[in-house]
Amino acid sequence: MRPEGLTTIGQLALVHFQEAGWRPTAVGGLTLGADPIAYAIAYASAITPAPIRAFTVRKEPKAHGTKQQIEGPLLPTDNVVVVEDVLTTGASALRAVDAIRSFGAEVLGILAVVDREQGARERLQDVGLAVLCLTSVSQLLAHKQGPR
Repeated sequence: MRPEGLTTIGQLALVHFQEAGWRPTAVGGLTLGADPIAYAIAYASAITPAPIRAFTVRKEPKAHGTKQQIEGPLLPTDNVVVVEDVLTTGASALRAVDAIRSFGAEVLGILAVVDREQGARERLQDVGLAVLCLTSVSQLLAHKQGPR
């Protein structure tokens, strides 16, 4: 990701959290797509009164070493926002939610950079998860086409 993207996404995420009334103590999601998003948010939050930690969720628990599925400074007492680069089916977000809840942390909701508008938002909301998206495919396409 470019530095401008990291800066923009981190700051936009913090604004969306505030508008939603979310006060996460940690952000993370399924590696690899969620990693730069989580790090951007953690970095942007460093100058706020309530810095947010970033962590990574592996697709499967590590086969050797610590054998953990979650890596990084996540605590069982954390309030977490699961982050995604894109929402398509919602399966990655649900996998991350399951791992985080199994660890003992509370999931506040999901934040995605782009909603591909293929049913993920509705699927996640149907299982009781709040969903925020920074943009959608239709918004990006409308911007690309310019004013009419």
